[in-house]
Amino acid sequence: MNLRALRYFVAIADAGSLTAAAAAISIAQPALTRQLRELEADLGVQLLHRTPRGVLLTQAGVTLYESAQRMLAEAARVREHLARRQDNSSATVVLGASPTLARVLLPNLFESCQRSLAGVKLRAREAFTPALLDWLERGMVDMAIVTNPEAGRPLSLHPLLGEPLALVSHVSLKLDPVITISQLARIPLLMTSLHRSIVERQLLPVGGQLMVQAEIDSVDSIRELVQQGQWATIMPVSVFKEPHTAKTIQMSEISGVQLNRLLVLATRVERQDNSAQHVVREMIESEFARLSRQGVFSFAGSDKVRP
Repeated sequence: MNLRALRYFVAIADAGSLTAAAAAISIAQPALTRQLRELEADLGVQLLHRTPRGVLLTQAGVTLYESAQRMLAEAARVREHLARRQDNSSATVVLGASPTLARVLLPNLFESCQRSLAGVKLRAREAFTPALLDWLERGMVDMAIVTNPEAGRPLSLHPLLGEPLALVSHVSLKLDPVITISQLARIPLLMTSLHRSIVERQLLPVGGQLMVQAEIDSVDSIRELVQQGQWATIMPVSVFKEPHTAKTIQMSEISGVQLNRLLVLATRVERQDNSAQHVVREMIESEFARLSRQGVFSFAGSDKVRP
């Protein structure tokens, strides 16, 4: 049970129906229903009776509603108290980034913040998008660079850029620079669960399929296995943009479909602008622009990448 689940439950109770609550808090009704079911399963009780005219609280629901209001009010007071104490002149900004992006983005971004932002400390946490979004909503990170975030979350989303996904293999496998969708279906792959779901959604309209031998949610492990020469994967092109792999790694484009990911800077919707976070956001955008000019996020320009 978390504060988000409690907020959703209170919204349903106040609105009197799932449909009205979903509209009031700008979330898709199926997602709201799923949250309610998970809350009921977590507590082991039924919280609502569904009727043709809406929903009614059970006795357990009434008890939880009263407690939830107190907990949410207290959480709001704590949040307001911490916000008042925050000193933007000596602030710490916690940035979340995916394992595929952290190695490319964070070193120079960190150095830039150290040089340019007096009194502002940048901290970084690494995880895949689902965890980053959860951390963001729970206040464990201040902003996060996420991949193809789902709609319906109470977050502010700022698109940064689209990056192509490539079929990546060792040159010893002798795969062509351009691979058809039918050829792709016969190539054994190692993939992260996140990239697999993105690619399969984009292949679905054209009838494409993947031959995934194993899901490994470790980018470093997949990179190492590919570099050993026995496996292929599908990942963002920036993951393998390293000078020492230029002669050993083949990046192949998949014809007939545009495989890509959308990188988005996600933040919580704050009532007041946080100047430290605003400055860090500008530096993130500047770093993305620099990396884009170097060709890090495109098929071209592999020989221009610098460590």
